[in-house]
Amino acid sequence: MKSTIKEIEERFNHDVERFSNLETGQQSTVDASINMELITEGIARRYPKLQSVLDIGCGAGNYSVRLAQKRPNASYTLVDLSKPMLDRALQRVGAETNGRVDVHKGDFRSVDLGARKFDVIIATAVLHHLRDDGDWEAAFSRLYGLLNEGGSLWVFDLVQQSDPDLQAYFYHDLYGNYLTSLKDKSYRDHVFAYIEKEDSPRSLMYQLNLLEKVGFRRVDVLHKNLCFASFVGFK
Repeated sequence: MKSTIKEIEERFNHDVERFSNLETGQQSTVDASINMELITEGIARRYPKLQSVLDIGCGAGNYSVRLAQKRPNASYTLVDLSKPMLDRALQRVGAETNGRVDVHKGDFRSVDLGARKFDVIIATAVLHHLRDDGDWEAAFSRLYGLLNEGGSLWVFDLVQQSDPDLQAYFYHDLYGNYLTSLKDKSYRDHVFAYIEKEDSPRSLMYQLNLLEKVGFRRVDVLHKNLCFASFVGFK
């Protein structure tokens, strides 16, 4: 059985400090700082007059903090399951932007955002918590509907390989070696255990195809290394 939303919330309630390091991002992900720069600089260049950003599963707010340093006049809406994460994100993002910062505690699939539309949605290390195909399609459809015309969804997340042999190589061997290098084999096993318990990632191609299926007119891959990828879809 996979973790419930409540169980995921409780784990993140006790992990705020690890998600508050702007320089390293989330260390257990590959190329965290590279992807943060690619996404935030990509948004800044694409939207020189950026007005509204929705950051789902925002954690302690790293991506919105970095983006606000580049586009300080935008308003930011932050959504997360964890109140301690939101409290930290509000403090950090509020210190960087001249715009409004709103926070919403809850699941991005159902949280009430009213009739608001956004120029940009950021989704980093959150979509892998989706479950079956119906859940994935409904979530992507909702995100599409929350965007202004010409808006875009920017994703960085854990992905799977479609081929099981490549998945074993990229994930268990290469990513496993990366995790071991951060600390030791017990840390590797700890990360693998909570991924198995909490996450249901899909392949990069699955997600790119799903973006097009729900209506995004153009998709681009920003970066992929081992079992992590960043990409964007434009409405």
